[in-house]
Amino acid sequence: MNRQKVIVRTSVIGILANVFLAAFKAAVGTISHSIAIVLDAVNNLSDALSSVITIVGTKLAGKKPDKKHPYGHGRIEYITAMVISVIVLYAGVTSLVESIKKIIRPETPDYGVPALVIVGVAVLVKVVLGRFVGKTGEKVHSESLIASGKDALNDSIISAATLVAAAVYLLWHVSLEAWLGAVISVVIVKSGLDLLRETLSLILGERVDNELALAIKQTAAAVPGVGGAYDLILHSYGPEMTMGSIHVEVPDYLTAAEIDTLERQVVDAVLHEHGVILTGVSIYSHNTTDDEAAAIRENVRKLVMAHDHVLQMHGFYLHENLIQFDVVIGFDAADRRALCDQIIAEVRAAYPAYELRVTMDNDMSD
Repeated sequence: MNRQKVIVRTSVIGILANVFLAAFKAAVGTISHSIAIVLDAVNNLSDALSSVITIVGTKLAGKKPDKKHPYGHGRIEYITAMVISVIVLYAGVTSLVESIKKIIRPETPDYGVPALVIVGVAVLVKVVLGRFVGKTGEKVHSESLIASGKDALNDSIISAATLVAAAVYLLWHVSLEAWLGAVISVVIVKSGLDLLRETLSLILGERVDNELALAIKQTAAAVPGVGGAYDLILHSYGPEMTMGSIHVEVPDYLTAAEIDTLERQVVDAVLHEHGVILTGVSIYSHNTTDDEAAAIRENVRKLVMAHDHVLQMHGFYLHENLIQFDVVIGFDAADRRALCDQIIAEVRAAYPAYELRVTMDNDMSD
């Protein structure tokens, strides 16, 4: 499957459908003096523009890496999604202003059978289009398509609301057009803000997906000689480029050559299974011949894990009079540093003859 071709083809379908709907809605809304239908037509045009931007963004994101951007241009897709969010937000604010004007100076709508048929068809088209675009976006991991799909489904609800307003007017001669236009505008504004928040979060860098993190650690731990996998850190350079690093625990008797082979096997396994490039595989050494070290390790683990907000202890190694380990403290702890200092004090009190080297790890992945 060529991801870029799928995104472009889906976007073209969206453009054609939205331009078709916008033309009919604009004509019907103007003839019937329906501000809600006209605003719905404007929203369809903004959707078409969003699809055009998606195509341009996908093409730019697909450019090959160069000297200035060695990790590729994939993050352009996140910027594209942000631009679409701003367009949706602008359309919502503009339509809200027009709706308020119509509330102050109302016009009597003139509904006819053609108008209602067009709006009814629009509801069906938008539902089908929204589900198609959204599902395709999830399949190819395109935030822009996912955003467009959600927007289309919102549009179907808005168009359905227009039908309700028409029914109210025809039955009771009460015009809700301007007020409905205001409600539609608020929905559009909220959708734009939600999309903008989601895309900004992606640009800032989100926590790695729980299922992916656990799967990568399981893959790494399944390599013969690896006793555990920890401290996974991933960086996204677009939907198709994810890089990161990981710590693995190995027996303390392995040679440098054996560790080198093991690290390469971990990198190859993760790339093959998950498409993630591990640029660094660091090593934790595990005591295998010292019974005292095993006993101390278990006692220290009990001390550490007895505290709330402590998620994990790993990387324990006892060498002569040095005890070293890492502790993962959740971000929900009131004072992570103070909790780590408390843990160090308790372990030091239990083993005063040993020097301690404790690292507080961030809660980067599950």
